[in-house]
Amino acid sequence: MNPKVKKIFLWLLVAFLIYAIIVSPDRAADIVRTVWDILVQAVQSLGRFFDVLINS
Repeated sequence: MNPKVKKIFLWLLVAFLIYAIIVSPDRAADIVRTVWDILVQAVQSLGRFFDVLINS
């Protein structure tokens, strides 16, 4: 993909995120909290997997 197109998409994404936060900050916070919880769960699961793999 063209670097200029990537830059345009990045700016559109940033503008949309700012718009979403301004319009509905509670909903935006819930989404961020949910994504964070998913990431934490994924890292914990990977940690358990490697722990079991090493200790077997």
